[in-house]
Amino acid sequence: MNEPILKLNNIHKSFRSAAGKVNALNDVNLEILPGQTLGLVGESGSGKTTLGRVIIGLLQADAGQIRFRDQLITKKFNVRSPALRGHLQFVFQEPSESLDPRLSVRRIIAEPLIGQGVDKSLLDGRIASTLELIGLDAGLLGKLPGEISAGMQQKVGIARALVTNPDLVVLDEPTSALDPKARADLLETLAEVQEKTSVSYILISHDLSTVRSVTDVTAVMYLGEIVEVGKTETVFTRPKHPYTAALLDAVLLPLPGLFSESEERLKGEIPSPIDLPKGCYLATRCRHANDTCRASHPDLVVRDDVKVRCSNMDALTLADSTSSRFETFDKTIRLKIEELSVQHAVGSD
Repeated sequence: MNEPILKLNNIHKSFRSAAGKVNALNDVNLEILPGQTLGLVGESGSGKTTLGRVIIGLLQADAGQIRFRDQLITKKFNVRSPALRGHLQFVFQEPSESLDPRLSVRRIIAEPLIGQGVDKSLLDGRIASTLELIGLDAGLLGKLPGEISAGMQQKVGIARALVTNPDLVVLDEPTSALDPKARADLLETLAEVQEKTSVSYILISHDLSTVRSVTDVTAVMYLGEIVEVGKTETVFTRPKHPYTAALLDAVLLPLPGLFSESEERLKGEIPSPIDLPKGCYLATRCRHANDTCRASHPDLVVRDDVKVRCSNMDALTLADSTSSRFETFDKTIRLKIEELSVQHAVGSD
């Protein structure tokens, strides 16, 4: 059995504000295996990007441990240390903001290699092999970021991350600024790269349909903590946490007549991260909440191969959940494709 390439144990992170301490990450435990893609989902403000930045070392955790390739990452030994430099990489959400507009594409992609101390005579070869890996034209190397499309800019950002042959790449909403065609092209590229290199991905995204189609494991975040994590197929078809069910029921699938009749709707406002409730953070919004939920904070426990943070998960099991809409959608699309294929074959005769 593969050992996790990354393990997070009891990660906490807070920020100071004029109103008080903002609790951004609360006791996060997570792991990812080599060659695996983990999706990180949740509403805006749930802590997804903060967690990604803590993993990559752009932010320092207040408490907890991060182990990468079974090495403890600390203030003294981190992703900037020579032994780890380039093995953990990050792709930012806005390519136009993460690429220096004054530098050529070649220089942008070469920067991580220069930071690793790679000999100048080897730079062009490494850059060329990376361009080939992700399908970028070498003619882009002399251009500035402002001279290429958003889709190409994001591919340059991915090339910059992959040029060091990393073990893990954290992708923060990498497709949010792209049109559907560019989005599909980028996701296909990432899948092909993973197949060739066995790199691991952490995909931070609001797009649940994309997460379902490209990830192996899905972790759901709410108010800075993991409330459910497990195999993507299981989480999407048999959610155990009310918050997960509510997120899935809110997805609009592009198929007429396929809508949710579930009552898994959240009411009220999200509690303030400055003044978190004593009990379950979702209790004030969840229709299944009882006195136990409001009085004590639940632990993350294993239930049917999924880890769930809920004191009353049996109530959801008995509820009318319509997350099977994703299965229905997939089956309908497959049947339609088969039907069109048959029609095309008959028309060709």
